[in-house]
Amino acid sequence: MSSVSLENKKLEKKLNILAIIVSIVILAVVVWMRDIQIDLGIDFSFLPPLHSGLNALTAVVLLFAFSYIRKGNVKAHKNAIFLAMGLSVLFLVSYVLYHITTPVTLYEGQGFVRYVYFFFLITHVVLAAVILPFILFTFNRAFTGQFERHKKMAKWVFPIWFYVALTGPICYLMLLPYY
Repeated sequence: MSSVSLENKKLEKKLNILAIIVSIVILAVVVWMRDIQIDLGIDFSFLPPLHSGLNALTAVVLLFAFSYIRKGNVKAHKNAIFLAMGLSVLFLVSYVLYHITTPVTLYEGQGFVRYVYFFFLITHVVLAAVILPFILFTFNRAFTGQFERHKKMAKWVFPIWFYVALTGPICYLMLLPYY
């Protein structure tokens, strides 16, 4: 093993620890945000369409990232992944802001569609929580030049991240009549 590879492994280990800490903090904030209600005197009801748009745009950017890497365009792939991560961060900040300032909107649909909604919502939320650290681990592998390990992890991280990005807007559209 070359000293560069050993150095990269050490850097990856440090970055993975940071990824775990960031993931735990974000998960804690999302879990407890409904218990925190802050009145800023601003109506944030405009944010849910933004959340949906950011998620939908993330899904599109992920498809471009996938297409770029399939064509061997590493630079475009890298830029698309940075954009997808940035969009996800913007989503998360606006999502938390909305939920700490606005009462919860309950889904009122009935019948079979109610089961469909809750299937999408539950799988979206659970997979979003689970996939976050793995998105960061996959990124860390590429960042440290471990492209074969990155590729192995990305094969299963990508479809889950894509599913989460896609089901966010689906849940929003199903909840839209109840806002």
